[in-house]
Amino acid sequence: MLTGQAVRAISKERQRFKKSVNPWVARISIHLHRAGLTFRPDWEQVVTPVVDYALTLPEVDRERIALMGISLGGYLAPRAAAYEKRLSALIANDGVYDYGAAQLRTIPPAQLEQAIAAIKAPESAEMDKLLSAIMRSHPTADWALTHGAYVMGASSPHGYLKASPAVHLRDGVAEAISCPTLVCQAEGDLFFKGQPRELFDHLTCAKALIRFTDSEDAGAHCQVVAARLALGRMYDWLDEVLGRGRKITT
Repeated sequence: MLTGQAVRAISKERQRFKKSVNPWVARISIHLHRAGLTFRPDWEQVVTPVVDYALTLPEVDRERIALMGISLGGYLAPRAAAYEKRLSALIANDGVYDYGAAQLRTIPPAQLEQAIAAIKAPESAEMDKLLSAIMRSHPTADWALTHGAYVMGASSPHGYLKASPAVHLRDGVAEAISCPTLVCQAEGDLFFKGQPRELFDHLTCAKALIRFTDSEDAGAHCQVVAARLALGRMYDWLDEVLGRGRKITT
């Protein structure tokens, strides 16, 4: 239980954060939540209007526009870059090639076919019961399935898993990315194990893979406790790719 002093400290920190947030960003965040806007697999439909607007701003260098995606953004940003050709650099942190496959990674091979059939079924009381049991037993799974349903616009964890297979860079999508791309790979990633390497292997553009390890305290999903280290390496790569007269890493 938190002490009164701890509660007051947390409240004070929240107020400080609210004052420090750009009001425009805060309004956008509130609108996203209240309007129920969710992620969509064809993320280029979101990014292209943003690039259109960015190019109207005099301070934007149209030759040096970079896009970074974090977590599920490790799929969304590459998907957008495959179709939005005005991007000069792309960072996928951590990279995701097949989001649907990532959701099935922990299912034993002998049960995989049965699980996929249950997920695809319009209704499955057995699947709903299993997911409820998992969510009660594992807080991380509870968060992942609940949050996943929210951001994907699904009405239930089962609906979220059913929508996940459409989120992929197969069928030549990854190969269509043409701008220099940095794929980040966290050694201990809880959600996307193996996905960064798979994305990297399918890229045909100039590319680089940065591995973040547990030994440097950067092996967690998206390097959550090592942001300074991770961002430093990403900025070094951007400097190399977008800098004047410097060699692009391949």
